[in-house]
Amino acid sequence: MSGHNKWSKIKRQKGAEDAARSKLFGKLVRAITVEAKKAGTSSLTKNTPLSPGLETAIRKAREANMPNDTIERAVKKSSEDAAMESITYEAYGPGGSALVIEALTSNRNKAAQEIKAILAKHNITLAAPGSATWAFEKNADGWLAKTPVPVSEEEGSKIGQLIDELESNDEVQEVFTNAE
Repeated sequence: MSGHNKWSKIKRQKGAEDAARSKLFGKLVRAITVEAKKAGTSSLTKNTPLSPGLETAIRKAREANMPNDTIERAVKKSSEDAAMESITYEAYGPGGSALVIEALTSNRNKAAQEIKAILAKHNITLAAPGSATWAFEKNADGWLAKTPVPVSEEEGSKIGQLIDELESNDEVQEVFTNAE
């Protein structure tokens, strides 16, 4: 009976954990690269003051146990990397809940099409800029809902599935909703 020993079980679990960690590290590296490019920083030294955005991105990376070498490579990469840009998409989900989708990409058209495809699969379309962000307040950690919307249990599970699918996309950094 192949595939039923202890090593096979450990290998599958470790493979799944490594894949999730790799996906998270990829998103964090993109965020660090963009913030370093905005700040004009090409290396990290102890005496160099960091911009608030870069400091936040590095803090999030350290919370995820990203090695310092990887963080430093991401900062150095900012001087040679293609133009990465941050894009905010808005939509209305089940139960009239507002969604704010933050993406980080080097190809704006590809990111838009991938997000549209995911939303279309759930019978949702993109909203006009500003049509959903009015329900949120921007702070250092992201978007905070100002006007929460109560949703049923069924709608809540649909929103959860949608958010999971959006966050599994490489370009999507974070998804915020005002559903309770």
